[in-house]
Amino acid sequence: MDLAFFVTPWLGTPLWMWAGFFALVLLILAFDLGILNKENHEIEVSESLKLSAFYIALGLLFGGAVWWLKGADPAIDYFTGFVVEKALAMDNVFVIAMIFSFFAVPRIYQHRVLFWGILGVIVLRAIMIGFGAALVNNFSWVLYVFAAFLIATGVKMLLVGDKEKPLGDNPLVKFLRRHLNVTDEHHGERFFVTKPDPKTGKLTRFVTPLFMALIMIEIADVIFAVDSVPAIFAITTDPFIVYTSNIFAILGLRALYFALAAMIHRFQYLKIALSFVLIFIGSKVFAADLLGLDKIPPLISLGATFAILAAGVVWSLWKTRGQAAQAG
Repeated sequence: MDLAFFVTPWLGTPLWMWAGFFALVLLILAFDLGILNKENHEIEVSESLKLSAFYIALGLLFGGAVWWLKGADPAIDYFTGFVVEKALAMDNVFVIAMIFSFFAVPRIYQHRVLFWGILGVIVLRAIMIGFGAALVNNFSWVLYVFAAFLIATGVKMLLVGDKEKPLGDNPLVKFLRRHLNVTDEHHGERFFVTKPDPKTGKLTRFVTPLFMALIMIEIADVIFAVDSVPAIFAITTDPFIVYTSNIFAILGLRALYFALAAMIHRFQYLKIALSFVLIFIGSKVFAADLLGLDKIPPLISLGATFAILAAGVVWSLWKTRGQAAQAG
């Protein structure tokens, strides 16, 4: 094969960099499933924190590689996207915890659901980001639509909040239960089982509550991507930076979930910080035009994003310190 093929640009980045990224992701997933979690077990908070640190380190190291290969500005855009996606993923943790609770998923099988969920996310995000990149490249004004949407979302989060209805009232859950054969009980780690139909007595394929939880997690990610994909496009329109920062931020979500789920009450004010981040990211698109710039310098974006989120985390921990003491 002609080696020149691998240096051919695809979506603005040489094919060998895309191939290297996907190979690295596959190695990480194989290492996770084949070594770290070869057997089902309950992931404790201490293990969760260690795994989270490992995944964050991998994401930062990849950002260093981007700096070396593509330059400082793309790398800073990558780090900004990585931080924003990590913060937005906090919302996923709230919803995932609610889904696991509703379907009574035992802790020992939660990692299995999240692992297969991440594979779906990798594919779904690729589709959504590819579609978004095509829109931005062909219709530059779409970027302003994304920016306005982020501002509106941030303002809504500030004024209205984010009240969740009980999952049992969710129309999608009701639809799935009506159109799928769902067992009332779990069958270990299995997503599907074959058993006699209570009505006909014939052997029928059933899905388990574990599979229902997986479907709901995938759908929840699509909904959250409606916020996160416009957010990263407002930071950079480079598809490689957009996709890699998204995936590296999400890869560690499974590990981080088990720690955050145990202390989710400590971050109740983080949503306020997230709303300001969305407003800032959306506003800087319009501000760049007013200032006659192509875009706000990446270092300013990263510094402001990190400062807002850090303030939200510190404020949350300070305001909920009494709750932690009572819980201990």
